[in-house]
Amino acid sequence: MLSFPAASKVYLCTVPCDMRRSFDGLSMMAEYIIRCNPFSGHLLVFCNRRSDRVKILYWDRDGWVIWYKRLEAGTFQFPFAETGRKEIAAWELGVLLEGIDLSKGRRRKRYSLPAVQGRGGDGEAAVSGAEESEAG
Repeated sequence: MLSFPAASKVYLCTVPCDMRRSFDGLSMMAEYIIRCNPFSGHLLVFCNRRSDRVKILYWDRDGWVIWYKRLEAGTFQFPFAETGRKEIAAWELGVLLEGIDLSKGRRRKRYSLPAVQGRGGDGEAAVSGAEESEAG
């Protein structure tokens, strides 16, 4: 999970975004739809219509940064509206990315890798042996 400073502002673009957009297209959306200065350093969050992909754009001293997440299963609980923007706290962004629906207080479906058999025994023995040698 990403950690964000509590002082940073987070703006959600509440209009679905074409995820083919990159630095210039997203910064233009920030200026004209979210109506904020894209060079401010604030986190600008964009989501696609299916709510399974999110991009976060921000200006980092000397250049643009994009963080991109695509879900293999499930969706983000993204607040789409015609208003264009919604400001949230940094902790709320973390919760949104983790799949927790704040309005219902429950975790949304997420993909997890299938368990692989036969790997657990060897790794556990190696760790146990290492712990015993450090303790003694």
